[in-house]
Amino acid sequence: MSVRVEADEESGVAVVTLDRAAKHNAITPEMAARLGAVWRGLRYEDAVRAVVVTGAGTAAFCTGIDRTAAGEVPQPSSPYTIDDPLISIGPKANDLWKPVVAAVEGMACGGAFYLLGEAEFLVAGEGAAFFDPHTAYGMVSAFETVHMAQRMPFGEVARMALMGTAERISARRAYETGLVSEVTETGGALDAARRAASVIAAYPTEAVQGSVRALWSVKEAARAQALAHAPHLVALGNLPAERQAELFTRRGNGARGFRLR
Repeated sequence: MSVRVEADEESGVAVVTLDRAAKHNAITPEMAARLGAVWRGLRYEDAVRAVVVTGAGTAAFCTGIDRTAAGEVPQPSSPYTIDDPLISIGPKANDLWKPVVAAVEGMACGGAFYLLGEAEFLVAGEGAAFFDPHTAYGMVSAFETVHMAQRMPFGEVARMALMGTAERISARRAYETGLVSEVTETGGALDAARRAASVIAAYPTEAVQGSVRALWSVKEAARAQALAHAPHLVALGNLPAERQAELFTRRGNGARGFRLR
């Protein structure tokens, strides 16, 4: 299923790995379903008291949905609802309130923010880079911007969404804006995240989970309201699927690159 789970009962930490390094850990519909099942299952694993989520390799944490594997997702005709295959891939969407630390190496873009937005904090390797390509491909960045608006200053989220593929945010800049809590050498994010998770897992789990729930309650009302608007904005603002596909297949064909800041 390309989602690997390794639990260490001694430390109380489970590592959830998106395991499609050759495809930049892009998420297929099967992986999306598996992630939901993993998060829900971890609620019952009392030996697991903290979780790390990461991507295999150092080229990418995750590049969102795998369009070639997912194909064109059928959508209802109403502009007030959409079927989003990634909407339930995060731990909070599956009612998991055990602390989750994200370890990011390489690219993290688009649909990756569904996962990163529901982690307690992020650790990133020096070579990590964050960007949101939606607007470049004629797609509304709605769910992604809502998730990132909980973690970054408004202007930084707006710039990332509106600049599309023209800019990427370096690990250092992500640290400066508060998206990332620690920067390691490239390849060191997983070990650093595991160390932090091990410390958290050693504390009384009732107090830890209560603290996680309290932290999320601060912004839960605004977040829920914003996510409720997202389907309408996507349905109304996205280009037709065939036009999106045309723009998507042209990516990388031009000479223009991107600016890393």
